[in-house]
Amino acid sequence: MSVLDGIGVVGAGGEGRAVAAHLAARGLPVHLYTRDLEAVGEIARRREIVARGVLDGRFPLREVSADPAGLAGRAVVLVATVTTAYPEVAARLAPHLRPGQVVVLFSSKLCGSVEFAHALAAAGAPAVDVVETDALFAARPSGTDGVTVLGAKGWNLISGSSAAAVARRAGLLREWFPMLEVARNPVERGLHDFGAVAHVPIALANLGTIDRAEELLFYVEGVSARTIALLERTEAEFAAVARAYGARLLPMTEVLDRYYGCPATTLLDALRTVKPYRTIAAPTSLDHRFLTEDIRSTLVPLQALARCAGVATPMVDAAITIMSVLGGEDFRRTGRTLRRLGWDGLGYDEIVHRLGAGDRVADRAA
Repeated sequence: MSVLDGIGVVGAGGEGRAVAAHLAARGLPVHLYTRDLEAVGEIARRREIVARGVLDGRFPLREVSADPAGLAGRAVVLVATVTTAYPEVAARLAPHLRPGQVVVLFSSKLCGSVEFAHALAAAGAPAVDVVETDALFAARPSGTDGVTVLGAKGWNLISGSSAAAVARRAGLLREWFPMLEVARNPVERGLHDFGAVAHVPIALANLGTIDRAEELLFYVEGVSARTIALLERTEAEFAAVARAYGARLLPMTEVLDRYYGCPATTLLDALRTVKPYRTIAAPTSLDHRFLTEDIRSTLVPLQALARCAGVATPMVDAAITIMSVLGGEDFRRTGRTLRRLGWDGLGYDEIVHRLGAGDRVADRAA
């Protein structure tokens, strides 16, 4: 099976459309799969995506389908769905996967590749490589015909459910997405997620405004010198958990500079400098995916890993508790638990062994 057999993109939200357009722009055979064909009516009818913004043009697709059976013929399957749907998506894809394929997750949050591989195995899928990176595009769906790409990240990391999977697939992914480097392990990759650090603290600092559905530019108007303190304390807890699992986090100001180019010295200045962030509006509900996805898929597993390692995370603990009360949902139960990672009952040393923490699976790009 080769790339000539095609690339399947599962999910037709902003990221899925942007990824499909990016690959089609490189002349690759892209097949787009979505459960909601009505939402991509013009894309399906014309078999092309109209991209606007930093990626501009009309990009042809080989197929637009709601039938996942076609994935059996695709060499690479890219999953660009919400992370909270991973167990369901894995179960839906499992019957159609074949040995030798690779599944690539976009915006997988913390240890998403581990959860997805565990869910595939539970659903009876054959052995396939599962690797992951973050969302690489700041993109929004545009009608039923296209996508608006506000920005493309200039840097991000790759990890996977095993070091061997990453070693086998990193070269191909870096050919398509040259901005990617190889992470030490899924913890390092998953915690280098600026959104996971920022979304919930900023939302809590603007709780009343969001709950009243009032207009607010999330990163520009939603932060101040005082609220930045919440982000910095949260960032420190992310860094402490990363260190416990053999990883090292770059400062968030450096991450934003690598993402979009904003050589600011303070986090507040960086947030107000990043061009794609200037027009992003705040959610109009505390139940928005913008918030609940980061809690379920990053903060919950981070808290569980921190407890295994004996690392205190009072900011993360408080955020999960407050949002659980406000949302009427016990996120510690509904989120990405150790059980969903296949690590239920494992101690710290066993999890470190599973992660291969500190082992480099490949040299970082210069």
